[in-house]
Amino acid sequence: MNGFINDKAILVLADGTLLEGMAFGYSGTVFGEVVFNTGITGYQEVLTDPSYFGQLVTFTYPELGNTGVNPNDQEASKPFVRGMIVRQVCSRSSNWRSNQSIQSWLEQEKIVGISGVDTRALVRHLREYGSINGVISTEKEASPKKLLEILKQTPLMEGLNLADEVSTKFPYKWDTTCPIDFDQRLKTHKGSPYKVVAIDFGLKKSILERLVAHGCEINVVPANSDFAKVLSFNPEGVFLSNGPGDPAAVTGGISLARELIQQTDLPIFGICLGHQILGLALGGRTFKLSYGHRGLNHPCGTNGRLEITSQNHGFALDSESLPRETVEVTHLNLNDRTVAGIAIRDKPIFGVQYHPEASPGPHDADHHFARFVALMAERR
Repeated sequence: MNGFINDKAILVLADGTLLEGMAFGYSGTVFGEVVFNTGITGYQEVLTDPSYFGQLVTFTYPELGNTGVNPNDQEASKPFVRGMIVRQVCSRSSNWRSNQSIQSWLEQEKIVGISGVDTRALVRHLREYGSINGVISTEKEASPKKLLEILKQTPLMEGLNLADEVSTKFPYKWDTTCPIDFDQRLKTHKGSPYKVVAIDFGLKKSILERLVAHGCEINVVPANSDFAKVLSFNPEGVFLSNGPGDPAAVTGGISLARELIQQTDLPIFGICLGHQILGLALGGRTFKLSYGHRGLNHPCGTNGRLEITSQNHGFALDSESLPRETVEVTHLNLNDRTVAGIAIRDKPIFGVQYHPEASPGPHDADHHFARFVALMAERR
């Protein structure tokens, strides 16, 4: 079935494009950057990933909702997307792990959706003209003209520090692994766990679970933590997390990373936004991609070796800006040759643009967690 509410909904883009569809989920009006995700699975993980904060996500897979929702697949305690755009929504969930339909969950979490949209045409538009601000409205009195006027005043993603908005407000400890017993990646670690401080710029739960599975005990701290706060936990390593917004705007995180690089010999591992923050702390620059990388099948590697990776980012490091005497580009995205991995030549510090926790996605890159642990083990 094509939706759950008979009312109409509209999607207006900042360039004046108007698309009509049917309302589902929560009723309301939401503004955000319109992006697209090409994965064929994992819609619940996408919706609850803090990296999608401030965005209206277009799903290219033609039907969502088949597998319902369940608490184990959430990347955070709540969804972070502003809204969702789909071709078709399944009215009945059919999966042994499901305990709620997507419709009731979206209503509960107050997420606005529009279905019945020609998502192929929308994605072609975004690929040609780039990601753009938009608004979804399911309200009957909503006027496309008035919505467009408001939309033109909505801030662009460039320059926005959204990490502070999604980060934890208080430190907490994490030492549990994924409760799904059929996860073949689960590992056991004998001996004392490695003490890691994770800087939360928009941290996914599955990243914490993979770190614990590889032998880490983690203290998670807010994005605005300072150098002294991080060292107060006596860490053996520091992790810089994924997150939303413009990496160049996360000035506090960049300064913290620079201090950690210059004043300690701690192993440091960055994923996605954390990888970009490492690059910025080393003197590099970032730039906004036209329509970003959001999907589960991006090939990354170098020197004849590659990994199929899960990705979600709208910005990238400028390869030419990185100081090559100190920084090595270890991985490239083979689709567009953008930087997908870096390492400092004389320090135990590295980052990857993609998501080795693979939630959802392939498990090719899980070895990066073992690499981080090995760097800490060498220093014990």
